[in-house]
Amino acid sequence: MPHIAPYGSWKSPITAQLVTSKAVSIGQIAREGSAIYWLEFRPEEGGRGVIVRPTDEGALLEVNPPPFNARTTVHEYGGGDFCVANGVVYFSNFADQRLYACRPGEDPRPLTPEGPFRYADAVFDAWRNRLVCVREDHTVDKPAEAINTLAAINVENGQMDILASGSDFYSSPRLSPDGTRLAWLEWDHPNMPWESGRLMLADVQPDGSLSTPQVIAGGSGVSVFQPHWSPEGVLHFVADPEGWWNLYRFCDGQIEALYPMEAEFGLPQWVFGLSTYDFLPNGDIICAYARNGLWRLARLNPETHTLVDIDLPYTLIRDVLRVGDQVVMKAGSPTQPMALVRFDPSSGAVEILRSSLEVTVDARYFSIPETIEFPTEDGLTAFGYFYPPTNPDYVASEGERPPLLVVLHGGPTSAAAPVLSYSLQYWTSRGFAVFDVNYGGSTGFGRAYRERLKGQWGVVDVADCVNGARYLADQGRVDAQRMAIRGGSAGGYTTLAALAVHDVFRAGASYYGVSDLEALALETHKFESRYLDSLIGPYPEAKAIYQARSPIYHVDRIQAALILFQGLEDKVVPPDQSERIYYSLRQRGVPVAYLPFAGEGHGFRRADTIQRSLEAELYFYGKVFGFEPADPIEPVTIDHLSMSYSDNNILQKRNRRKDVHRPRHPS
Repeated sequence: MPHIAPYGSWKSPITAQLVTSKAVSIGQIAREGSAIYWLEFRPEEGGRGVIVRPTDEGALLEVNPPPFNARTTVHEYGGGDFCVANGVVYFSNFADQRLYACRPGEDPRPLTPEGPFRYADAVFDAWRNRLVCVREDHTVDKPAEAINTLAAINVENGQMDILASGSDFYSSPRLSPDGTRLAWLEWDHPNMPWESGRLMLADVQPDGSLSTPQVIAGGSGVSVFQPHWSPEGVLHFVADPEGWWNLYRFCDGQIEALYPMEAEFGLPQWVFGLSTYDFLPNGDIICAYARNGLWRLARLNPETHTLVDIDLPYTLIRDVLRVGDQVVMKAGSPTQPMALVRFDPSSGAVEILRSSLEVTVDARYFSIPETIEFPTEDGLTAFGYFYPPTNPDYVASEGERPPLLVVLHGGPTSAAAPVLSYSLQYWTSRGFAVFDVNYGGSTGFGRAYRERLKGQWGVVDVADCVNGARYLADQGRVDAQRMAIRGGSAGGYTTLAALAVHDVFRAGASYYGVSDLEALALETHKFESRYLDSLIGPYPEAKAIYQARSPIYHVDRIQAALILFQGLEDKVVPPDQSERIYYSLRQRGVPVAYLPFAGEGHGFRRADTIQRSLEAELYFYGKVFGFEPADPIEPVTIDHLSMSYSDNNILQKRNRRKDVHRPRHPS
C-alpha cells in the first residue's frame, strides 16, 4: 500500500544527481554521405560541446578532444557550431571562438587567427575550397555594435573575403548543388528573424564574389526560415505571409506555396542551423510541423501538393535531416526523452541513436501531461500542459490538494512541449502539480498567437499564467494557497512581473530573470538589443512603460517569497539584474534567497550547478509551503523567513485583501 505523506515530501528515485547523470543535450546534426555527426553538450564535463560520429562497431568516436569545446557564441546563443566536408570537421571553439579543422583522431588545427571574431552556420564550398559562414566582428568599441557579415574562409590558408555586408544580421548561407548560386537570410533592427526578414539570392562569380543579389521572399511583417536547395537545384524555404510558417519554393522566377495550412513548419531562429524538412530520394519532402503546439512528421509531394502524416509516437520533432534513404531527427514524447532518432520511411522502423538521458526509472513514476485550454483576458484562450503529481509509493492525506508549480519557457518566443524530462518529473514525483504554460507569444500556434505579446510583454504573459493557475485552482486540482511560479530568462521576467502585479503566487523562482527592462534595452547584446521595441515599445520614447513594467521599480509590491539563481558570467541578463531585486527585497524584509554561480552564463550547463539549483529550489518551497523534503539537502540561506507556514498563510490572506484595488501595470 502507498505511504500517506504530504505533497512535496514524497521520496523519489528521480534525484537531482540523476537529472544530470549520463545526460546530454543533443545539438546540431550533420551528414557527409552516409556518415552522421552530431554535437552533444555534456553537463558532467562542464557543459563541453563534443562532436561525435558513430563507428561501424556502434561506438561513438569523439572528434574534438578535450579541452576543445565546440560551441559558437554568435548572437550569444550560437547554433551552427560545425560542418563536415571531405572527412574534415570544421568547428568553432568556445574558449577563443576561432574556427578549427580536425579529422577524427587528430589534433585540431586553427583555421582563423586570434582576435575578437566569431563564426557560425558554415557550409563548405567544394568548388572554391572554402567555408561560407556568418562572421561577427567585435573589434568595434562600445557602445558601437558588433558587425555581422557573410564571409568566405579558405580552408588551406585561412584567407578571408567578405561576401555580403550592410545588413544588421545574416544567417543560413546555402549553396546551390552546382555551386553557382548562394541563398541566405538577412534582417535589420528592430526586427527579430521571426518578425521580418529577407530571403536573398545571388550568383557566385568565378572569383567567388557575389553578384546581382535579389530579394526572393520576406519583407516587412514576413518571417523566412530555412532556405534549402533540392537536389535538382530548386530553392525551397518556409515563410509566413499568410500568418503561418508554410513551405514554399522559388521556381522559374515564381514563388509557389506547396501546401497551405494552419500549421507551423518553422521555428523562431534563436540559434543557427535549425531544420524542419529535407528531400527524400524520390523527390518527396520529409517535414515536421506543429499544430496547436504538438509536432508530427509527414511526407509532402511537391508535385501533387498532398501531405500524408506519418504515425510516430512523438510530440516534439527537431532538426530533420535525410541521410541516404533514411531520416535522422531529434524527437521526444511524454514517455520518451529527446533523442537522436533514425527513421526508415519505407519500413517505418525507428532506431534510437542517442538519447538525451538514460531512462533507468520505472515509468510508473512519470506524470503524463494533459493538454489544457483555459480562458484568459479579452475572451481569448491560452494553452498549457498539466502534469499531476505521480508516485506509486505515496498518496496524500484525504482532502489535501497538491502545491502547483507554474513553469514558464524562455524567449519569450519559445514554447513548452510535452516531452519526458527528469528536471520536470523531479517535481511531480515529489508531489507537485506542474503547469507548463504556452502563454500568448509562444510559437507553434501561428503568427496571431505569437503577436499577442506585441507591445504587451509583462501584461499578456502574466495574465495567462495567473489565469491558468486560477483555472486549475477553481477546478479543485491544486491548492490555491500553495502556488509557485518559476522561469528562466524571459520566463524569469514573467515570474518577477507576476509577483509584482498579482498576489496569486505564494512563492517564485527566477533563473537569470530580467528585472530592469531599461537596463536590458541599454546593456544587452546586439541580437536582442532592439527586441524590446516590439515587446514593449521603442526606447526611450516608451521609457515610462519600460519603468512601469520593470519589477525592480515595483519591489514594494512583491509579498511572495522569492529565490533567485544567477550565472555570474551572464552577458544576456547581467548579474546585477538579480542582485538588485535581492537586495531590495532583503531590505524590505520579504523572504528572499540568492544563489550566484561562478563560471555560468545565460543558461546553466554544469552538472553541479543544475543539481544545486534544483535541490535549493525544493528546499526553498519546503520552507515556504510547510513540508519537509524526503532527501537531505544542503540548507539555503533565506533572509527573513522567520514566520511559520500558518503565520505566513495568514499574512498572505491579509495582503490579498489589502491589494484588491492595487493598480495593474499600464499597458
